[in-house]
Amino acid sequence: MESYGCSTPIELTPNFGIATDDIKAKGTVRGYDFEKGVNFDDMMGSFKNWGFQATNLGLAIDEVNKMINWRLSDEPVAEDEADDLKDPEVRKNTRATIFLGYTSNQVSCGNREVIKYLVKNKMVDLIVTTCGGIEEDFIKCMADTYIGDFALKGEELRRKGINRIGNLLIANENYGKFEEWLLPLLDEMLERQKKGKNCSPSKLIKYMGKKINNEDSIYYWCWKNKIPVMCPGITDGSVGDMIYMHSYQNPGLIMDVALDIRKMISTVVWAKKNGMLILGGGIIKHHICNAHLFKNGADFSVFINTGQEFDGSDSGARPDEAVSWGKIKLTATPVKVYCEATIAFPLLVSQTFAKNFEPKQFEPRK
Repeated sequence: MESYGCSTPIELTPNFGIATDDIKAKGTVRGYDFEKGVNFDDMMGSFKNWGFQATNLGLAIDEVNKMINWRLSDEPVAEDEADDLKDPEVRKNTRATIFLGYTSNQVSCGNREVIKYLVKNKMVDLIVTTCGGIEEDFIKCMADTYIGDFALKGEELRRKGINRIGNLLIANENYGKFEEWLLPLLDEMLERQKKGKNCSPSKLIKYMGKKINNEDSIYYWCWKNKIPVMCPGITDGSVGDMIYMHSYQNPGLIMDVALDIRKMISTVVWAKKNGMLILGGGIIKHHICNAHLFKNGADFSVFINTGQEFDGSDSGARPDEAVSWGKIKLTATPVKVYCEATIAFPLLVSQTFAKNFEPKQFEPRK
């Protein structure tokens, strides 16, 4: 035993203390040189070599680019391939199916406009969000949300009828406007149900997107572009409050969640490749990941959240835990970015969808 550069005696290996090729494999740590001027794309391109979460964001950008650039023509034709999928033209236009999930705060903040950009341009194929992620979009079509401060006192805001979401402020009257708009739609959905047209959360959201008729809305564009929106927690928010009130004013409306889970899992199963891009945790993260059990895991995955895994929560779980459940494929290269999404998500979109997404030439098979 001998000492080599430290106080603790250790047994030396032949290359002890030397940076061998496996250590050098991922590159040298180096940041962006502002002496070259301010070039946003070059700076973002250097992130993988910065270290810490800048590196993870750089890896996430690579993962999303793989997700949006994959084509069936990249794969050999399987022996049992459907005849229409043997056509070279069809294969080069068959893409990965992209599942976008986000919590309600992503719609409350400026990420709403980023999400709207994605759905307006048909860049994602299916959305999963929370009840708040639905209502906040429609409320913003009716009234504004304002910048406040994290330190504003709850008691003082309550006495003014102002609600705080982090450092954002929403007046109570905004919800009043939303409720006045939504209740008649629930009446209409009940009438449709009486004629044999079952109502599910996704059907309600689709109808709301149509009726809002506002190009500033995420869900207007989802309706326009036929992008399904799943909300497994539809009653957990103002929409649920209105469903409760409506059940007394005009009882009988039923939300058929079985219709939506069938649509959700079928979309996973019939996709040729699957990508998950998830902002935040909770029900939206688990709902998307759990559906991918039926495909033996997603092919491409990016999680952006600040959750930690030490408490055993699914919200904080790293992608490797999802691999153990069969929710992410064994051969995948998933990435988790530990960062608040208002910082990471716009940067990621600027280097992926906004730069590299090619407009779709035809509608995918359903």
